[in-house]
Amino acid sequence: MRLVRLFAALTGLLVLAACANNDLSGPPKDFGDFSLGYNIVVAKNAKPVGPSRQATPAEWEEAIKTAIAARFERYQGEKLYHIGIGVDAYALAVPGIPLVLSPKSVLAITVNIWDDSAQRTVNSEPKTFTVFEGLSGSTVVGSGLTRSREEQMKALSENAARLINDWLVENKAWFTPEAAAARAAVTAAEGPEKVAPPKPTAKPAGTSAPATPAAAN
Repeated sequence: MRLVRLFAALTGLLVLAACANNDLSGPPKDFGDFSLGYNIVVAKNAKPVGPSRQATPAEWEEAIKTAIAARFERYQGEKLYHIGIGVDAYALAVPGIPLVLSPKSVLAITVNIWDDSAQRTVNSEPKTFTVFEGLSGSTVVGSGLTRSREEQMKALSENAARLINDWLVENKAWFTPEAAAARAAVTAAEGPEKVAPPKPTAKPAGTSAPATPAAAN
């Protein structure tokens, strides 16, 4: 009976994990007037931690930008915001002994949200996230055995985008007209926020040339 209960619990967790991974099939969670502008990811300072497969900064930037675009381009608000992400560290699980030495993959990032019209960050302090692959049939025994390096990066990037989305939903007060007006008033009184962000590679389609947002690195 104990094995039966363990199997049932594990099956339930896998179903929940599958639902979380497929949440892009439903409508996006509303958090206010939002449209994605620049999608900036900087991974030049990313460090592998512990036993890890290797990934280049360009590979991380591409994987995370793809996940951010897939999640946040669904929002079609009138107000333009930019997402700046710095990749701090990562570990891509290497093959281990199942159930004994089965390391998990992890990604550490820092995030800023930039209000284009107010030319300042929405969050008062950069937000850090520690992102895991999540439980699935392919990670129970360690994803180093069951997933390629690219699959690990894709899973981590998608989970990072989901965590950022949840964070913005939890802080929907940042995106109210009142909050936007307050940021604009600060800019009118003090001038734009003084940052030295990296340059984006391209202007978002269908938008006027926005101010360049602050990334995290």
